Amino acid sequence: MSEISYAPPRGMRDFYPEDMVARNRLFDTWREAATCHGFQAYDACVVESLEILQRKAGEEVSEQIYTFQDKSGRDLALRPEMTPTLARMVAGRQGQLQFPLKWTTIAQCFRYERMTRGRKREHYQWNLDIIGEASVSAELEILSAATRAMRDLGVPDEAYRVRVNNRLLLSELLDTLHIPAAHHPAIFLVLDKKEKISREEILTLLNNEGVSADSAQKALELLDVQTLDQAAEIVGGNSPAIATLRELFNAAEVCGFADRLRFDLSVIRGLSYYTGVVFEAFDTAGKFRAIFGGGRYDSLLSNLGGERTPAVGLGFGDVVIQELLNDLFPPSQNPTPFVHTAISYMTAEQREAALRLAVRLRSQGLSVDLALAPQKPKQFFPRAAGIAQHAIFVGPDDVARGVVKSKHLATREETETQL
Repeated sequence: MSEISYAPPRGMRDFYPEDMVARNRLFDTWREAATCHGFQAYDACVVESLEILQRKAGEEVSEQIYTFQDKSGRDLALRPEMTPTLARMVAGRQGQLQFPLKWTTIAQCFRYERMTRGRKREHYQWNLDIIGEASVSAELEILSAATRAMRDLGVPDEAYRVRVNNRLLLSELLDTLHIPAAHHPAIFLVLDKKEKISREEILTLLNNEGVSADSAQKALELLDVQTLDQAAEIVGGNSPAIATLRELFNAAEVCGFADRLRFDLSVIRGLSYYTGVVFEAFDTAGKFRAIFGGGRYDSLLSNLGGERTPAVGLGFGDVVIQELLNDLFPPSQNPTPFVHTAISYMTAEQREAALRLAVRLRSQGLSVDLALAPQKPKQFFPRAAGIAQHAIFVGPDDVARGVVKSKHLATREETETQL
């Protein structure tokens, strides 16, 4: 029999109590930003129908995720993302829900793929979705919540930028350049890789996809488009896509986060999923993968058999943001206290007094860690220093006096507390 490994399965994670401190802070920040912007929380089962996922992403999705059959032969999967499940839930009650919806969740997702820095086979993802609103107000509200969360996490505004594009603008540009619609998907895919490959490799990929040399060269020239004004010079001043982006940037100015937005024609985010404005956030130092991303997906509900309904969503994973936070603020060697007061006692005779004190402090709303057995001070105080802000040790003299000392473990100051 082989030796047992105590490591989690490849690409998965365990969260020990010290790891939960950072995770809870992140999740609490996400929830507070969502609540501040009026989003309602929802949740769903972690197992999803494979058919639902295939309708959203195509048959090849089964090669990238954890799929299995249950005992009745149903094809199921661990969800790789939350949006198809959300769409299923909304489509199932589309006639009963009051739109627009503003829903949020923190979902654990699984995807079997090659691991790189910032990518694991399991992660938690904060989702924000607005369903039933066609105007750019939906994109604005979601980006406002996301940038609020970044600031609340302590990320400096200058440490990241949100790259914004419009899929409809790309189509307008390609149509204006007389590039056949049949070549649009291949060009979208290549533009999405512009940061990773050379121009020569881009031309080779387009050639392999059957794009003519003339169309490929025109597509390559789009890489030089850096501003909305440059794009407008190509498609003309009456472009609906340009107008939408200008409206978004102007509204972001009012909301106070326009300085973090950047127009970037290369932001694509998939071939068929998104239908309008798309966005991705990256650290300005260029060390990490995308921090969060999303966009408009107006066709997903109809793909699942529901009525066509406008929708915008965001996915914000926990892996990259924790890497960024650790890079900006290296973890301290000193553990963060997670209870207000730690209480212990010398012998069994003091247990009742310590218990009564713990009950009283807890009734006042304070978090208290109570020792489960008698201890000596040299055993108690080192442990208390790792978990608590204050420490109280109850001895026989304290019980006799009816007063005990509470020590602030950071300042070493002592105050007296009635038993």
